[in-house]
Amino acid sequence: MQTEDEVGGAGSRGRVVMLVDNTVERDSRVQKAAMSAAAAGWEVHLIGFHRGRKKKRWTLGGANVMLVPLHEVLSKPRYRPVRSMIRRPLAYGHPDVATYRRRLVMSRRAELAAARLEPGTKGPVRKTWLLGRRVVTKVQQRWIGLRVHQTDSLTAARNSQQSPLEKLMVAVWLKLLGDRAWRVLDRGMWDWEAAYGKVIDELEPDIIHGNDFRMLAVGARATLRARAKGRQVKFVWDAHEYLPGVRWNNPPRWHPAMIAMEREYAKLADAIVTVSDPLADWLVEEHGLKRKPAVVLNAPVTDIEVSADQPVPDMREMCGIDSDTPLAVYSGGATKQRGLDIIIETLPRLPRLHVALIVPSSRADYVKALMNRATELDVRDRVTLLPFVPFDQVVPFLAAADFGIHPLHHLPNHEIALATKFFEYAHARLPIVVSDVKAMSELVNETGHGEVFRAEDEDDFVRAVTAVMQDLKRYRAVYDERPDLLREWTWPAQAEILDGVYTELMPSSAKPSAEKQSAAKPSVHE
Repeated sequence: MQTEDEVGGAGSRGRVVMLVDNTVERDSRVQKAAMSAAAAGWEVHLIGFHRGRKKKRWTLGGANVMLVPLHEVLSKPRYRPVRSMIRRPLAYGHPDVATYRRRLVMSRRAELAAARLEPGTKGPVRKTWLLGRRVVTKVQQRWIGLRVHQTDSLTAARNSQQSPLEKLMVAVWLKLLGDRAWRVLDRGMWDWEAAYGKVIDELEPDIIHGNDFRMLAVGARATLRARAKGRQVKFVWDAHEYLPGVRWNNPPRWHPAMIAMEREYAKLADAIVTVSDPLADWLVEEHGLKRKPAVVLNAPVTDIEVSADQPVPDMREMCGIDSDTPLAVYSGGATKQRGLDIIIETLPRLPRLHVALIVPSSRADYVKALMNRATELDVRDRVTLLPFVPFDQVVPFLAAADFGIHPLHHLPNHEIALATKFFEYAHARLPIVVSDVKAMSELVNETGHGEVFRAEDEDDFVRAVTAVMQDLKRYRAVYDERPDLLREWTWPAQAEILDGVYTELMPSSAKPSAEKQSAAKPSVHE
């Protein structure tokens, strides 16, 4: 049996090792989880990765953060000359060879062009020699061009999601190995094992908390290793998204490999938490869970005071507008699937409305395209691009707007999402205009603190925005009429749910009740 000192360190409730497949800094969910767990008395070690050579360490509240070096070796494509010859007989064995050959023939052409300009090239012998070189070079160029084309075609086929041969190979491996087929389809997962495995083992955690699907596999295997050594480790999987609905740019084998891997390891989790009720229901159905996962919303932190030496920027001042100008805000990532086009396209039909787009980068191609379109529609002066602000300033910063917009397109993960910005808008007491993606639209229809429009429908978007603009007080009043909403939509409330999951796995780590704490506290006279 472990003593108090052995369970996560002296005075701690237990040692929790949280795993995440990113660099931590921009993942608000794992940062909040680590900080709140540490504040609740757990010894927390949050492990992410970076591309450097040495580990990086810092503290986040009371949590320890470590970034381990990730060296992608097995994830790099392996080229087999024999297989390449079968699929494309004239292709080079590796794209790098094609690049080298193409550059080589270009250099020979350049050398030949220079030789023709040298003095003394007009003699018959010299001319004949140059003509011979030109013929040879031209033949080389066409031959190499043909082989390069074959190589490019082979690379495209390997990366095509619709490649018949790749689909066949995926089907064959899944038939032969079942959920274990990911070991053949995507060996790159072992790069994550190499980066994280030893570090987890050395920390000897009481609870391993794996975030998302990659860390499901890494965390599950670490749990199995610890139990094989006789240690009673519990494993929590935090499912952030609906994996079958993820859009990916990886080679065609990656997605079915990850789905198979998730199916293999999901059943090994002692507890599962996730981000929304619809996703929890899907996990039950997909993995045959006997118990519905606990839902820990991506709610904002509201119990931190804004730093006095960093005043909250004035959004209206940054937009160059007064208090009477209607102001809508969008805050978050900028991609076509998030539906920002509809905001720009409908601005000519929404006179006086000013829009603030708070996005990661104003230099992104998609954002530039949006601004170009705004210029074409002669509404560029009514759109302002703003940078992100520190997390403790987000809510008061947003409060300067009249309402928030979240115009997602219909995609599987969008249907089940309850985004952080949704709750940030609420805490800023903003009405919200949201597309009819399932989870968020149902919540807005239930509470009445905004309007729902049909995704990608410009006429319905204008209707919803107009309705909100004409009666802001009515939509804002919901927050006064339903104070329970804002209490529930805070991270401290969600942190209690997560702490309850940990405590259920380790009953001996439960917080003492207030009465027990008072009884155990020594008198000042003792």
